[in-house]
Amino acid sequence: MNRSHRAIVVALAVAAGFAALPASAETVSMKAALSGTQQVPPLTVPGRGLLDAKYDTVAKTLSWDGTYTGLSGPATAAHFHGPADVGSNAGVAVPAPAPASPFKGQATLTDAQAEALLAGKMYFNVHTAAHPGGEIRGQVIR
Repeated sequence: MNRSHRAIVVALAVAAGFAALPASAETVSMKAALSGTQQVPPLTVPGRGLLDAKYDTVAKTLSWDGTYTGLSGPATAAHFHGPADVGSNAGVAVPAPAPASPFKGQATLTDAQAEALLAGKMYFNVHTAAHPGGEIRGQVIR
C-alpha cells in the first residue's frame, strides 16, 4: 500500500470513529415573563413573575426555576400548558408542584411535548384560589 492509500485509510478510520460517538446534548435556554395580562381572558392583577427553563434535547428533560410576587394569595397550582399559541388556552401538559416563590422543578417530556415546547407553543401559569383558571401566565420562548 503506498503512502497516499495509507493516508486515505487512516482518514476513513478516524471519520468512522467520530461517527460512532454518541450525539452531544443540546441545552436550549428558555424563559417566560408571567403576568395577568397574558391570561385568556386577560386579568388586571398586580402579580408578576419570571420563569427560566432549560431543555436537554438528548435526555428530553425540562428543568426550571422561577419567582413571582404580588399574587392575590398563595399559589394553589402551577403547570406548563400546551400546545397553544399566545392568546389561546390548552390543557395541562406538564404538572409542576404548587410553588411557593422561588420555585424549581424538572420533568421528562414526551416527543409531542418537546415539539410544542421548542416551537414556542407552551405556556406556564400559576393558579390561586381567587383565580382557579390561572392568575399569571407567560409563553415559554427561547
